[in-house]
This record gives sequence, C-alpha cells and structure tokens, in this order.
Amino acid sequence: MRKNLALGVDIGGTNSVFGLVDVQGNLYFEESLSTNDYSTPEDLVEKIYQRVKEIGQLNNIIGIGIGAPNGNFFSGTIEFAPNLNWNGIIPLARLFEFRFKCDAVLTNDANAAAIGEMIYGAAKGLNDFVSITLGTGVGSGIVVGGNLVYGHDGFAGEFGHIRVINDGRKCGCGRKGCLETYTSATGVVRSINELDSENKTISKINYIDVPHANDVFRLAQEGDLFCQEIVDFTAQVLGSALADFACFTSPKAYILFGGIAQSGQPFAEKVKKHMEESLLNIYKDKIEIRISKLHDKNAAVLGASSLVWNQQD
Repeated sequence: MRKNLALGVDIGGTNSVFGLVDVQGNLYFEESLSTNDYSTPEDLVEKIYQRVKEIGQLNNIIGIGIGAPNGNFFSGTIEFAPNLNWNGIIPLARLFEFRFKCDAVLTNDANAAAIGEMIYGAAKGLNDFVSITLGTGVGSGIVVGGNLVYGHDGFAGEFGHIRVINDGRKCGCGRKGCLETYTSATGVVRSINELDSENKTISKINYIDVPHANDVFRLAQEGDLFCQEIVDFTAQVLGSALADFACFTSPKAYILFGGIAQSGQPFAEKVKKHMEESLLNIYKDKIEIRISKLHDKNAAVLGASSLVWNQQD
C-alpha cells in the first residue's frame, strides 16, 4: 500500500542528513553523509536518490523539503554559503526536482530547524521565538506571530554573521568578528588556541590530536579549568548577542539546537545568566533559554519535511 512520505534533507557544513517522514512526524528512515565527500551538489543529490531507491521508497515520496546554509526560500537556491565547498549560487531545489521528478522546496537550515521545533519540539505552543543553531556555523530561524520571517529577499535570520567583536576573528564570509567565529563548534575550537589563561598549559585538551568542541565541553564537565573558561567565554559572547537580538523581536524563548546545545541545561543556564546581565530592563526575566527536544530526532530534517506538508495545505 502506498504511504505518502516527505523527503527531508538537512545540508550541513560537515554532514548532510536526510530522512523519510510522514505527516504526523514519524521518521521512517534516516541517514547521514559527509558533505565534503561530494565535490558537486549533483553528486550528493544522486547519492540520496540511489539510497532512497535502494530501500524501495521512491514511489512513496510526494515532495522534498530541504534546509541548507544560505538557503533562499523564494528562489530555491543556496547562495554563497561560506561553510560549504560548493561555490556560488546553487539551484539545489531544481536539482532535486529534476532527479526525483517531484516538487522540492528549500529554506535556510536554521529556518527548517525552527519549523521542526514549532511543530514537534521545544517551541510547541509558542508564537514568538528564535531557534539558534550552533553547529559548524551559527544560524537562526525567527518566528513572529506564528510565522517564519524570511525578509524581502529570503535571507532573514543570518544571526551568525552579526559582528560581536570589532576587528575580531576572520570569518568565512570575508568579514571579521562574526558571532559564529566564537560560538559555533569551529569557534569553540579556535578559542583553544586564541584564549589566554594561566590554566592553558595544564589543560587535558592539549593532549587531544584533533580537538572538537565536544571535547571542550566534556573536559569542562570533568573539571578542566581551561575548558571551563572556554565554555564560559562562549556562553558570555552568545548571551550578550541574544540580549541585543531581543530588541528586534522580543521573543518568548530562544531554542538552542546543535552540537554545542547538546551539552545540556548547564550551558543554557550560563547563556541565560550572561543574557540577563546584558538585557535592556524591559526584557529582563521575560525570555527563556530552552534546549531543543529534537536532537535525537533531527529537528532540521523534520522541519524540512514539514515544508512539504505546508505546500500541500
């Protein structure tokens, strides 16, 4: 019997995840691929097509939803994404439509995550919130009055490229001091080399050949003083930026999603503390910091797939 399924695709700077989802949000299949293994977007589309074909689900797909860095909802293109190896403007929705012979809709990956949180996760019941993705880069999905904010050109929500430190770290976008150079997973790793501390020389992080942000948070929990300083610094920069962002939309909550957010409530509490210290008085004690409830279900895949059901309405 035919089962109507949406193919949800989350394109990330490190990994790309795709899954088959029904209208209730049940995930029937999920797989992760290394984005950098595919030199062209056509190669990645072909790989996903072949995997869906192998499991016998091609005929059940009624549409494709895609979340991607610098994804433009209006044009269906990825445009000059600094954390991807593919350059220029990429007509990704059209590539999927051509190969799968069905409609595809694309949006920014953080927007897809926000939709997933709103329908299935930590933002259920909220009409005004901002989803913050803390991965290879930093993104945001802004929901106001229950509607996702795209802006006039489809690019609203590039929170990771708000500049937080004047003439600071060089960013992949070509500018300096962007938020994601400090609070993304790659930004946390950069802090290992760039932060000064008397505890630096005795830190266990020095004995890891290729340290990852997860290592920093793990060692911090184990009592490593230098790693604790990095976590505090990351929370301070993020909390301060969230305090400023509150002036634009006055959200009920910020939803933290991604690898760094998976470190849990202690990190959220640190971010909350620093945010409250920097908030304008009229916003104090009004904004929650929540951790995504969909880390084990992939909010971006669910959100991307829900774009298909929205198109069906």
